[in-house]
Amino acid sequence: MIDLNYDLGEYSAEITKEMIDYLKVIIGEALNVHALNDNYEISLTFVDDEEIRIINKQYRKKDTKTDVLSFPMFTKEEIGIMRKNENSNDSGMFELLGDIIISIPTAKAQAKDYNHSFTREICFLVCHSILHLLGYDHENPGDTKMMQAMERHILEKAEITRDH
Repeated sequence: MIDLNYDLGEYSAEITKEMIDYLKVIIGEALNVHALNDNYEISLTFVDDEEIRIINKQYRKKDTKTDVLSFPMFTKEEIGIMRKNENSNDSGMFELLGDIIISIPTAKAQAKDYNHSFTREICFLVCHSILHLLGYDHENPGDTKMMQAMERHILEKAEITRDH
């Protein structure tokens, strides 16, 4: 069972239980694709554009808003080691995989720009971010292509379509 700690902040009316359930499925699918069990904890925080800009400036030295920030606890190599040790770690304890911070106003604008639902946009952002927590990036065209293919695969497996 995935331990998803989330802070809705002022957005409790906009982030429904149904959306949280979708996010758990997406995270579960991402872990499954990477042969990891679901004994992981993820912190998910919803903020406004100003707060994400401040966090972006503080941690990435970029004084601009963004849609999502990911703060992984492990490198891709460490994730690989964890995958190999999965069967020997049945402690029942949750391992913190990392933090995801999403700007709700930016997610709403992007949903409108991409002509899909707000739910679908939040699901995509969490999918994208969980891949960052698993060690992926999009610093070059090859990595971008691989990450996009994984996003499509995970969203399809979780049955998240543009209609959601």
